[in-house]
Amino acid sequence: MKGATMQKDGSGPLQTDLRRFDLRRLIALVTKESYQALRDPSTLLIAFVLPVVLLLLFAYAVSLDAKDVRVGVVLESPGASAQSLAAAFSGTRFLDTHFAHDRREVANQLVSGDLRGYVVIPQDFEQRLALRGSEPLVQIVTDGSYPNTANYVENYARGVVQSWRAGLDVGVPAQSIMLEPRYWFNPELESRRALIPGAIAIVMTIIGTMLTALVVAREWERGTMEAVLSTPASVAEILIGKLLPYFALGMLSTLGAAALAVFVFGVPMRGSLLSLLLLSTVFMVPALGQGLLISSLARNQFLAAQIALFTGFLPAFMLSGFLYEIDAMPAPIRAITLVVPARYFVDSLKTVFLAGDIWAVFLPNLAAMAAIGVLFFVIAKRATRKNLE
Repeated sequence: MKGATMQKDGSGPLQTDLRRFDLRRLIALVTKESYQALRDPSTLLIAFVLPVVLLLLFAYAVSLDAKDVRVGVVLESPGASAQSLAAAFSGTRFLDTHFAHDRREVANQLVSGDLRGYVVIPQDFEQRLALRGSEPLVQIVTDGSYPNTANYVENYARGVVQSWRAGLDVGVPAQSIMLEPRYWFNPELESRRALIPGAIAIVMTIIGTMLTALVVAREWERGTMEAVLSTPASVAEILIGKLLPYFALGMLSTLGAAALAVFVFGVPMRGSLLSLLLLSTVFMVPALGQGLLISSLARNQFLAAQIALFTGFLPAFMLSGFLYEIDAMPAPIRAITLVVPARYFVDSLKTVFLAGDIWAVFLPNLAAMAAIGVLFFVIAKRATRKNLE
């Protein structure tokens, strides 16, 4: 080899040529990594089957809508008005009503978990109704071990009683101001429309972070990384060559998940496809960078999977606003969410699907995701050396 006569300290022209970015070497590395990804069934399962499974779960198995909540109605009064109110409870689609004449029956069912609450229509209901508001009409008892469901039961029961009373000729005085609520972006208040865009962010986090970390760790376990490091390719070429195939997989998975969301689950997409692709492209930068950083620290798949789970998937699931409102979190936790890339991606996805192309929302989120991604790549490049130590 001609380079054998060059200086031992590696400062000669040959060393400079080896470190120079070479497009042909990059294409070769991308081709090699693409073949390896296509030949690995687990990679294809994570990229194309897991997104479908997760979307199905979040569309049908996970719901924040309280429908058919099991409640009891204790009808102690034999009067016609009490019978009419009991019928009003059975007519709402939000409650699965079970009737009884003794509160001890429903109390036992509440303790056993068969009911989430019960409403008592007392014996003196007719007299209370005649007082026109000076005495409470019914008693509402809920299961406080499920606080959210307890609030739903209370609000639904109050709504049924108020609607029923407003329909009486001798009801409460007519209101001088009528309120008609309107809900923007999700008028049906379906949790599916808010969950599925966030689920796409979770899917891309798995593909970008966990898949990248596992694939590189697998190469260390099999010894093939040593062969890659012995090539003339620079660190930048090796990193980019490994990332581009999984970037392509992530974008294809995003398009497939978006198609499922719109055409199968009925989630409206009020923004443009170009905006969705731009947001997804920028989000893949921190996701892939985090996967590379994990792979530089863990050289076996088990450890890489554990680190990716605790630093990638769980923060994206818990701290991104996907299920839990960030504004309702304590201040220290809100500060931690600022370095979670999925936080900005979930917010952007909900906007592009439900509201449209609102660049006042997109631009700060794009800048934050790009900054976090650059930080991850800089740390990963510094942590990756062309040696086997």
